[in-house]
Amino acid sequence: MERPAPGGRERFSWDGWKNLLLPQLNRQSLYVYGSEVAVERECIRQRERGVFVIHPFSPLRSYYTMCMVAITFLNLIGIPIEIAFLDGQTGVGWEGFNVFSDTLFLIDVGLNFRMGIIAEDSEAAILDLKCIRQNYLKSWFIPDVIAAFPVGYIILIADLQYHSDSPSSKASKMVRILMFVRILSLVRLLRVSRLVRFFNEVEKVSNANLEVVRVFFRILSLFMMIFLLCHWNGCVQYFVPMLEEFPSDCWVRRENLMNATVGEKYSFGIFRALSHMTAISYGSSETPTNEVELWIVMTSIVSGALMYTVLVANTVALLTDADIPARIYKSKINHLEDYMVFMKLPKALRLRISNYFQARYQGKWYEEKDVLNWVSSSLREEIVMTMCSGLVRKVPMFKNCDVNFISSIVSELQYEVFQEGDIIMCQNTPGDRMFFIEHGQVVVETDSFQQELCDGDYFGETCLLTRGRRLSTVQAQTICQLFSLCVDSFYRVLRDYPEVMTDIYREHLSRE
Repeated sequence: MERPAPGGRERFSWDGWKNLLLPQLNRQSLYVYGSEVAVERECIRQRERGVFVIHPFSPLRSYYTMCMVAITFLNLIGIPIEIAFLDGQTGVGWEGFNVFSDTLFLIDVGLNFRMGIIAEDSEAAILDLKCIRQNYLKSWFIPDVIAAFPVGYIILIADLQYHSDSPSSKASKMVRILMFVRILSLVRLLRVSRLVRFFNEVEKVSNANLEVVRVFFRILSLFMMIFLLCHWNGCVQYFVPMLEEFPSDCWVRRENLMNATVGEKYSFGIFRALSHMTAISYGSSETPTNEVELWIVMTSIVSGALMYTVLVANTVALLTDADIPARIYKSKINHLEDYMVFMKLPKALRLRISNYFQARYQGKWYEEKDVLNWVSSSLREEIVMTMCSGLVRKVPMFKNCDVNFISSIVSELQYEVFQEGDIIMCQNTPGDRMFFIEHGQVVVETDSFQQELCDGDYFGETCLLTRGRRLSTVQAQTICQLFSLCVDSFYRVLRDYPEVMTDIYREHLSRE
């Protein structure tokens, strides 16, 4: 517990900073882990490891990703302009930004060895340092190290090294160094790989509940890549003649841009690049005057064709079969909304129905029975056992039962979803089924006591044996994903296992 420091100020709390490393409770984490209890268990799991690892769903990871996307994008815009147009006259502000960016990217390489990852074949986050290290070394480590080459430090050191030299001597040395660094700076354009990775991470942690967000980031990343392609092409248009010291027949001299401002040079370069990429050649119809310019024009035309191809392919993918279950779900929701409007249902009831569908299907529509019928009986049994056998085994009367009996019970379970505030069962009503809590929290109330149950718990088991009335009222405190076992289904399975029936009744009598 934190205590106030002298002077009325609270002491600096490391626990508060450590909480930034833990998964936060939001729609993404609830989608992956299922309930608030499961998210809290994930927090406990990370605390128990006792190592510095940034969780994929932590607030720090979200802020860090947004910061790195902004810094990376600024670098990808500024570096080509610096290389092509500034001619070493960058100023203190830009040099400071370069040094800051290089420092940040070097730190990023180290932090990636502490970044939790989401496995492709599992919804659980990987927090083991060895697995994180192996995954990073096999994937993005080499591109990150190359892209983090500290060019800003080289320029800063060179400037400090020759600061005391005479102006003419310093100028001669700096020209040679800047020509080398100008080429070396091209390595930093590999930072585009980081931008791709960051958008992939954002899309990976997005889900069906955030389908609109996922599509938005895909469109945003697509247009950012197209913009960068046009931007780089425009800078290359001016950069290559500059390397040749502006031959007399180059387009820069023809347009009389030798003494123009950076804005004018950049505008003409972008205009020339777009004319090639869109294949209209408006305003830049001159025939290339040398072999280098010829190759620049051909490269621009090919890059424009590739741009069209990527744009059309991504647009078609978004509009057609990018996510068929999500499209079917959207269609069903539209029909449902039309029905509710036609029946003039109250607004509050319409909202509860919409929230139920969101919680029940989570943005993707599929018929579970049809899916299970597509596979063999052995696979079907393995699927349902994987999903529910652990829940059933937690009930004392099922704990030591035969595995075949458990398999038969599990196949009779029905999946149900209740919203916050729903009454799942009422006291003194006929008991027709028991419930197993997969995810969620409920409160069990009687006249004399109150108890909270959560993931992995169960209730209503007495009615299976007594066929009596409910002894308590159970209300959902959060969105609850439950499995129910009907009394009729229970006794139908028991008829095939008479020895199990005897053991269950003996267990029930001993507990009473």
